[in-house]
Amino acid sequence: MLTRLFRLHGLLVASHPWEVIVGTIALTVCFMSMNGLAASNQVCSWNECPKHQEKILSSDIIILTITRCMAIVYIYFQFKNLRQLGSKYILGIAGLFTVFSSFVFSTVVIHFFGKELTGLNEALPFFLLLIDLSKACTLAKFALSSNSQEEVRENISQGMAILGPTFTLDALVECLVIGVGTMSGVPQLEIMCCFGCMSVLANYFVFMTFFPACVSLVLELSRESREGRPIWQLSHFASVLAEEEDNKPNPVTQRVKMIMSLGLVLVHAHTRLAAEQPGQNRTGDGPIANRPDSGGSIWPLQLSSMDLLEQVITLGLALLLAVKYVFFEQTEAESSLSLKRRTNRRTEDCCRRAPKHLKTTSGNCASSASPPAVSNSKFAPEPDTASKEKELIQPLASSALNNPCVSCLEDSLSETPSAPQHSPVSEPRKLEECLAILSDPKRGARFLSDAELVKLVTSHNIPTYKLEAVLKTPERSVAIRREILSSKLPVSSALAYLPYKDYDYSKVMGTCCEEVIGYMPVPVGVAGPLLLDGKQFYIPMATTEGCLVASTNRGCRAVALSGGCSSRVLADGMTRGPVVRLPSACRAAEVKAWLETSNGFSIMKEAFDHTSRFARLEKLLIGLAGRNLYVRFQSQTGDAMGMNMLSKGTEQAIRRLQQQYPEMQVLSVSGNYCTDKKPAAMNWILGRGKSAVCEATIQARVVREVLKSSTAALVELNINKNLVGSAMAGSIGGFNAHAANIVAAIYIACGQDPAQTVGSSNCITQMEPAGPEGQDLYISCTMPSIELGTVGGGTNLAPQQACLRMLGVQGTSPTQPGENARRLASVVCATVLAGELSLMAALAAGHLVQSHMTHNRSKANLTETPSSQSEKAA
Repeated sequence: MLTRLFRLHGLLVASHPWEVIVGTIALTVCFMSMNGLAASNQVCSWNECPKHQEKILSSDIIILTITRCMAIVYIYFQFKNLRQLGSKYILGIAGLFTVFSSFVFSTVVIHFFGKELTGLNEALPFFLLLIDLSKACTLAKFALSSNSQEEVRENISQGMAILGPTFTLDALVECLVIGVGTMSGVPQLEIMCCFGCMSVLANYFVFMTFFPACVSLVLELSRESREGRPIWQLSHFASVLAEEEDNKPNPVTQRVKMIMSLGLVLVHAHTRLAAEQPGQNRTGDGPIANRPDSGGSIWPLQLSSMDLLEQVITLGLALLLAVKYVFFEQTEAESSLSLKRRTNRRTEDCCRRAPKHLKTTSGNCASSASPPAVSNSKFAPEPDTASKEKELIQPLASSALNNPCVSCLEDSLSETPSAPQHSPVSEPRKLEECLAILSDPKRGARFLSDAELVKLVTSHNIPTYKLEAVLKTPERSVAIRREILSSKLPVSSALAYLPYKDYDYSKVMGTCCEEVIGYMPVPVGVAGPLLLDGKQFYIPMATTEGCLVASTNRGCRAVALSGGCSSRVLADGMTRGPVVRLPSACRAAEVKAWLETSNGFSIMKEAFDHTSRFARLEKLLIGLAGRNLYVRFQSQTGDAMGMNMLSKGTEQAIRRLQQQYPEMQVLSVSGNYCTDKKPAAMNWILGRGKSAVCEATIQARVVREVLKSSTAALVELNINKNLVGSAMAGSIGGFNAHAANIVAAIYIACGQDPAQTVGSSNCITQMEPAGPEGQDLYISCTMPSIELGTVGGGTNLAPQQACLRMLGVQGTSPTQPGENARRLASVVCATVLAGELSLMAALAAGHLVQSHMTHNRSKANLTETPSSQSEKAA
């Protein structure tokens, strides 16, 4: 609950930076205005304070001087640590945070404690000692790890959700602990503790309001890109979210803090109530009330020698550290950072130039691709191993010797946020030491280099299929698998153009694919709008066949100009057909007869329906071949394609049947009686999945002007090609021109199983004259076995979900289960109709070859023949 609250708060502040900044400044100005109204001659200022007329002990001046020096040194080391992060934005933001926190704290002190303080110059050192820039810089790193301005707000809200609860509890505990000193009865100690409480509260106030808004605004104003990414984006901050998630405080520690806070609250309450008793109120008249007023400024005319010495020491230390920070550390820091940036830039350039240099063996790319060695204390080895080896090994691709550019590609992509950086000159450690690190729960695989992990895989200590489970970082696992595979391929650079980076493998592992080595980008075109049942649909089609999308788009236009098309889903039921064996054919016939009775069906249905919320057994079709029995289970499956659902229910029903007939032997849960992913007359006749029909009447004018043909020519061609020609070929369900083309393109785009194009493309296309004069064209497509779904499998992947959202059918139907899948089946059938219409028109007009020569003939892989060159010369 608290995490969600802080996340919403962070998103609100980051989304409205101007409003928050102006509001915070306005509130601070209000504090100052209130202080002005309450001003008196007792209020202290920087140069004037009534308390100066009191005699100040030398020991107090010494303590104050030491405090100021400690504050200056502390802030110096805070900024020195920031410089190591390598971002001028973090330095600037941290400095702004410090200045504004000091400003807010000063105004609060002036307003609430002006009558008791000896000057703000005494208050600020306590504030500087208590300010903590680590949380602020972590939040800044969250923002700087973003790849775009859109991610900045999301990462700031995520960082606020992680840091907010802990920072709030820490601030509460600090205030309560420091606040104990305000009840001591010692005036100076009470004032110092008030300083401390105000410091913590000011720091917390700025961190929760002004600082995230300022970070968001600064990055928004600096959003011009460099080489395709924001100028402030830092790749070495990419793991900050995961690291902070891993470094969340121990829940036990948090509970102890809460219990301690509750106890301190009780102590404060008891003390305050006791202090309010008569005679114990110290707030009325105190030593400060009796101080004489000061008539004017006493600085610097009345400075004692101790005061002057204090000022000289403080100012001298501040100037010394400032000079050291600006001049002596600037060169070293800039040189190291520029080296790191230059090396990273060279690596990126090498990767971008890789296609040009893949044919060469030049070592230039390898020299520029060497990654920098970055030390990180978080990944330091244990004390016992530190003496053996100070640095771990930088991952090296196995193909580096043969092709440096490919090595650059593989190495740069295989780096993971959780893995430490290693020296490229070191050798992999011994196998026994690697195994010890891998089995150590405090270190594990992230303390091993890629080269060492390759050694563990090749020595059969880590199976390649378990890399994701062992490493816990899918992208790095894929990179290592690619490295191992590359050395075994005929061409070691074969995988250079197969991308694998920046992909959400969490939705792939255990669901869609195993032994992953990358992903295959396929062009996605859009056809439409398709006017279907009074609604417009834009159809995503993933294909590499030229003319397919253009042809389908022409068919959609012809349908839309003629008033659209209409569709109906005739049936909905996925099937699974196991095969069982009985001792004899007669016994198999008895089981068949029992299953065909109402009692047998009800027993099977009870066992089947128990396995799913959606699957409900509707039909049993039993076939017999000798002593083998084939049982075809049919059931609706909601919005899922349903093969797993059917398999689970079928398995449970067969077990129940085996209880009825113990001598029955189950050969397979699938006996090809389904039939799945194979041409089958059963699917063509009885249907499987969704059975749909779609029809349209194309006006004669549209046939002539858009399709460039005539109704008579299209009808005659359909009879001779789609009906007679397919019958001559002995086709089953193939009475169409190219239904499989459209089905496969939509299936790949929408995350369906491409292999089920085999059964899903069963289609018969019919055309006949229509209208008063027979000039219009009536066309229909009947598809009895469309196997698809809108949930599960590949539909869980983000790109495929995007295509489903284009059609308005992503996920489960909120009103009626299965409605989205049925709507998708209608869209597929209607798109097939549009594709059939356009292709048949192109064939009838003789335009097919011409269009394919224009749009679908690639010369990328063809070499010119001497005859073609001579023709061009002529």
